[in-house]
Amino acid sequence: MGRKVTVATCSLNQWALDFEGNLDRILQSIDIAKSRGATYRLGPELEIWYETFRCHTHIALSVPYDPILKEHGYSCADHFYESDTLLHSFQALRKLLESPITQDIICDVGMPIMHHNVRYNCRVLFLNRYVVSTVLSLIHDMLLSVTGLNVCSSCRKILLIRPKMQMANNGIYREMRWFSPWNQLRKVEEYFLPRMIQEVTGQDTVPFGDCVLSTKDTCIGTEMCAELWNPRSPHIQMGLDGVEIFTNSSASHHELRKADQRVNLVKSATTKSGGIYLYANQRGCDGDRVYYDGCAMVAINGDIVAQGAQFSLSDVEVITATLDLEDVSSYRGELCQPNMESEPRPCHRVKVDFSLSSGDDIFLPTHQPITWHFHTQDEEISLGPACWLWDYLRRSGQAGFLLPLSGGVDSSSTACIVHSMCVLICQAIEDGNRQVLEDVRRVVGDDAYCPRHPRELCGLIFTTCYMASENSSEDTRSRAKDLANQIGSTHMNINIDMAVKGILGIFSVVTGRLPQFRVNGGSHRENLALQNVQARVRMVLAYLFAQLSLWARGKPGGLLVLGSANVDESLTGYFTKYDCSSADINPIGGISKTDLKHFLLYCVEQFQLTSLRGSTSNIFNHQADMGMTYSELSIIGRLRKISKCGPFSMFCKLIHMWKDALSPTEVAQKVKHFFRMYSVNRHKMTTVTPSYHAESYSPDDNRFDLRPFLYNTRWTWQFRCIDNQVGIHASGRNVVSLYPKYSKWWTGQ
Repeated sequence: MGRKVTVATCSLNQWALDFEGNLDRILQSIDIAKSRGATYRLGPELEIWYETFRCHTHIALSVPYDPILKEHGYSCADHFYESDTLLHSFQALRKLLESPITQDIICDVGMPIMHHNVRYNCRVLFLNRYVVSTVLSLIHDMLLSVTGLNVCSSCRKILLIRPKMQMANNGIYREMRWFSPWNQLRKVEEYFLPRMIQEVTGQDTVPFGDCVLSTKDTCIGTEMCAELWNPRSPHIQMGLDGVEIFTNSSASHHELRKADQRVNLVKSATTKSGGIYLYANQRGCDGDRVYYDGCAMVAINGDIVAQGAQFSLSDVEVITATLDLEDVSSYRGELCQPNMESEPRPCHRVKVDFSLSSGDDIFLPTHQPITWHFHTQDEEISLGPACWLWDYLRRSGQAGFLLPLSGGVDSSSTACIVHSMCVLICQAIEDGNRQVLEDVRRVVGDDAYCPRHPRELCGLIFTTCYMASENSSEDTRSRAKDLANQIGSTHMNINIDMAVKGILGIFSVVTGRLPQFRVNGGSHRENLALQNVQARVRMVLAYLFAQLSLWARGKPGGLLVLGSANVDESLTGYFTKYDCSSADINPIGGISKTDLKHFLLYCVEQFQLTSLRGSTSNIFNHQADMGMTYSELSIIGRLRKISKCGPFSMFCKLIHMWKDALSPTEVAQKVKHFFRMYSVNRHKMTTVTPSYHAESYSPDDNRFDLRPFLYNTRWTWQFRCIDNQVGIHASGRNVVSLYPKYSKWWTGQ
C-alpha cells in the first residue's frame, strides 16, 4: 500500500566541545542509517557539541592528570555562555549540510541556538536532495552513463528548528541555568539563519517554534528528553492532531533500577493514542559523574520493536526499524477516533516535498514486537561503572588505574569493576571494534598490542596495593593478594609504619608528647588522630605510586587513583577526610553497601573470583560503629533525599515502616543519631572524590545535593518535636486527637 517506512535512531558517545569528533560520529550514524534503507535519522540531544575535548592519539601519556569538577548532566555547562560554542555548532551544522553522506535522508540533529538573544536547546531538521535540471532531465541518464557527468544540483534545506519546551531542572540537571524553555504553545516564528548557513541553503529564514514536519506520506512530531517524563508531554496533543511519528532526542543518565521506567514511558506514549515512537540517547561518560546508557529504541502502538544496548563500548550504535503506517491508522481508528476529532489547537505543519515511504513495498517485511531484556541490578553495577571507567581512562591520557586494595567489600568491588571493564574491552575487540583496539594500544603505549585475555590486560593497566600497618591482619592481606592474583592486576605490598613513625616523630619533636593508641593507654582523641594519620599516609603513598610506579618499571605514563567509599558511608561521613577515599575518581561512590555486598556474590559466580567469599566479614563491625545497619541507612538516605524528609518527618514515617522491629523510642534514637553524624560530617562532602552517579539519594554536593556543610548539630527544635511525640506515645495518648489542627500535616495526608 506504499505506507511502510524505515526509520533510524541511535546512541552516540559524544564529547563536549569536541566538534570534529562529534561531527564524525554523527556522519557515521547517518551513513549506517542510509545503508539500512532509512529515510529519517534521529540523533541524541545536543549531539553536535556534547562532552569534552577529544583525547587524540598524539596526546602524550606522560602528561599529569588534573581532575576538573564540572556540572552534572549537560557537560558543556558554562561554556554555553560563550559565543564560540554557538559559532562552532553552526560551523559543524554547515559541514553536515555540505556532506554527501546526508543526501536523501531527513536528518534530525541537536544543537544550541540563540533566538532574539535567548538561548534554546534545539532540534534542527534538514534535508539534502539532488535535483535534476528540468532542461536536462531527458538526457541526464545518458550523460551520466556515457561521460560520468552529473547534471544534478544539490538542494540543501533546513526544514524547521524546534526548541525544547520543558526543561530538565531537577536532580542532577540545571538546564535552565543555560537555556530557556519555549513557552509559546503552537507558536512559530521566523529565525534568521547565520550567513554561513544562508550561503549553503539559500534560505534567509526558517520556521522556529512549536511545529511538526508534514511529509507527503506522514507527519513527524518532536519532543526532547524531559518532555517525555512530563505530565503534559507534547506527544499527547500531537497524537490527537494526527501526528503519526514521534521522536525523542534524549540525554538520559544511568541510575540503578531506572531502565524500565524509560521503556514503560515510551510504550505508554503510543499505547494511549497509537503511533511510532523513536527514542535516541547519549552514551558514555559525560566528562563528569554520570554515564549515559544508550537504550535507543523504536516502538509502535505500545510495543517495542527494536532495542539498542544499554551498556556498550561502541561509540556509534544505530537502530533501524521498518514499520507500516497503516498499522497506526488502524490502531487509532478504533481507540482514538472520538478524541482526535476534537483537538482544539492544531499543530503548525511545515510541509516538505519528500516521502519516507516508497510506492513498491508490498514485499518489505516489518519489524515485530520484541521482549525487552532488562539487566539485573548486579549486571548494572558490573557494566555501567565499567563503561564509565573506560571512557574516563581513554580520554584522560593516562596509562591505567591504581587502587589501594584492603580486601574489604568496597575496594574489592572497585577491583571487580575494573576487571569487568577488561572483560568488556576484550569482548569488544573480539567482536571487531577497531576503535576500542586503537584506544587500548594508546593506553598501553604499544601500537601492535592486542589483548588475548582480560587477566593479561588487567596486568598492564591495573595496579593494586595493600598498605599494611602494625594493626593490619594477615587475613585481609591474603584476601587482597588472592583477589589481585585472580583478576591479574600488578600487586604490591606496602608497609606504611615507617612513614607513620616519621610523621609522629615530627609531632613529638615539636610538642614533646607522643600520642598512643587506646590499647596502649591513649585517650579517644589520641586514638582517632593516630588512625587518621595512618589513613592519610595511605592517600599520599597512593598518589606517589600512581605517579612513579610505571616510571620505576621503565614504562611511560601515570595512573589514575581509584577511590572506594560507598554512598552510605559518604552519607554519614564514615571515612577519614583525605584518606584513600580521596582519589581521582570513584566508581562505587553512588552505590549502597547492601548492593555492593550482593554484587560481590554475583562476581564469585560470573567471574569465578572465589577469593571474594570472605570479603563481607567486617560489615558487622562497621554497622556497630555507625549505630545502624546498612539496610537501615539506605532507607534513611532515600527518605532524606528522595522523600525530602527532615528529622521530624523522617521519624513520623519510620515509626510505621519499622513498627515490627523497633519501638518509637528506638526509632527516635536512630533518627537523631543519623542526623548528628550527617551534620557533623557534612563538610567531608565538599572534598569528596568525583563518583559514578548510580543512586538518587547520593549526598554528593556537586550540584546534586545542595545543602550547607556547617550545621547546628544539636538540632534542638527538630529533636524536641521528636521527643514530644515519643512522650505522647509513651503516655498512651493519640497525637491526632491532641493536635487536630496539625493532624493532616503530621500524618502526611
